[in-house]
Amino acid sequence: MVQYIQCSTVEATQLDEEWIILHTENFTVTKLNEIGGFCWGLLNQAQTVDSLVQSLSNQYVAMEEISTRDIESYLLDLLQFGLIKHVI
Repeated sequence: MVQYIQCSTVEATQLDEEWIILHTENFTVTKLNEIGGFCWGLLNQAQTVDSLVQSLSNQYVAMEEISTRDIESYLLDLLQFGLIKHVI
Protein backbone atom coordinates (compact mmCIF):
# COMPACT_ATOMS: atom_id res chain seq x y z
CA MET A 1 0.00 0.00 0.00
CA VAL A 2 1.32 3.46 -0.92
CA GLN A 3 2.40 5.66 1.97
CA TYR A 4 3.08 9.39 2.06
CA ILE A 5 5.18 11.60 4.33
CA GLN A 6 6.16 15.27 4.56
CA CYS A 7 9.27 16.34 2.67
CA SER A 8 12.14 17.51 4.83
CA THR A 9 12.57 20.69 2.76
CA VAL A 10 9.39 22.33 4.04
CA GLU A 11 8.60 24.36 7.10
CA ALA A 12 5.12 24.77 8.53
CA THR A 13 3.41 26.96 11.07
CA GLN A 14 -0.14 27.07 12.34
CA LEU A 15 -1.99 30.39 12.59
CA ASP A 16 -5.36 29.96 14.28
CA GLU A 17 -7.09 27.25 12.24
CA GLU A 18 -4.92 27.59 9.11
CA TRP A 19 -1.51 26.22 8.26
CA ILE A 20 1.15 28.00 6.22
CA ILE A 21 3.65 25.68 4.49
CA LEU A 22 6.89 27.12 3.10
CA HIS A 23 8.77 25.04 0.55
CA THR A 24 12.29 26.34 1.08
CA GLU A 25 13.76 24.95 -2.15
CA ASN A 26 10.95 26.14 -4.46
CA PHE A 27 10.29 29.38 -2.58
CA THR A 28 6.55 28.69 -2.52
CA VAL A 29 3.95 29.19 0.18
CA THR A 30 0.86 26.98 0.53
CA LYS A 31 -2.04 27.71 2.86
CA LEU A 32 -4.12 24.86 4.28
CA ASN A 33 -7.47 25.04 6.04
CA GLU A 34 -8.16 23.31 9.35
CA ILE A 35 -8.81 19.87 7.86
CA GLY A 36 -5.86 20.11 5.47
CA GLY A 37 -3.70 21.17 8.40
CA PHE A 38 -4.90 18.22 10.46
CA CYS A 39 -3.87 15.89 7.63
CA TRP A 40 -0.57 17.74 7.32
CA GLY A 41 0.16 17.11 10.98
CA LEU A 42 -0.47 13.40 10.50
CA LEU A 43 1.91 13.32 7.55
CA ASN A 44 4.91 13.89 9.81
CA GLN A 45 4.81 10.08 9.92
CA ALA A 46 4.12 7.76 7.00
CA GLN A 47 0.40 7.54 6.24
CA THR A 48 -1.80 5.73 3.75
CA VAL A 49 -4.98 7.13 2.25
CA ASP A 50 -6.96 4.75 4.46
CA SER A 51 -5.15 5.81 7.64
CA LEU A 52 -5.82 9.48 6.86
CA VAL A 53 -9.50 8.81 6.17
CA GLN A 54 -9.79 6.89 9.44
CA SER A 55 -8.06 9.62 11.46
CA LEU A 56 -10.24 12.30 9.89
CA SER A 57 -13.38 10.30 10.59
CA ASN A 58 -12.34 9.95 14.23
CA GLN A 59 -11.41 13.64 14.63
CA TYR A 60 -14.35 15.17 12.76
CA VAL A 61 -17.22 12.90 13.79
CA ALA A 62 -19.85 15.52 12.92
CA MET A 63 -18.71 15.71 9.29
CA GLU A 64 -20.47 13.76 6.64
CA GLU A 65 -18.62 10.76 5.26
CA ILE A 66 -15.05 11.58 4.34
CA SER A 67 -14.35 10.62 0.77
CA THR A 68 -11.31 8.55 -0.10
CA ARG A 69 -11.34 10.35 -3.45
CA ASP A 70 -11.06 13.73 -1.70
CA ILE A 71 -8.05 12.55 0.32
CA GLU A 72 -6.41 11.12 -2.80
CA SER A 73 -6.94 14.45 -4.58
CA TYR A 74 -5.50 16.36 -1.60
CA LEU A 75 -2.42 14.11 -1.52
CA LEU A 76 -1.95 14.49 -5.28
CA ASP A 77 -1.96 18.27 -4.85
CA LEU A 78 0.62 18.06 -2.07
CA LEU A 79 2.76 15.78 -4.25
CA GLN A 80 2.58 18.20 -7.17
CA PHE A 81 3.60 21.08 -4.91
CA GLY A 82 6.56 19.01 -3.65
CA LEU A 83 5.36 19.10 -0.05
CA ILE A 84 5.08 15.33 0.45
CA LYS A 85 6.67 12.27 -1.10
CA HIS A 86 6.03 8.55 -1.40
CA VAL A 87 7.61 6.39 1.27
CA ILE A 88 9.75 3.67 -0.20
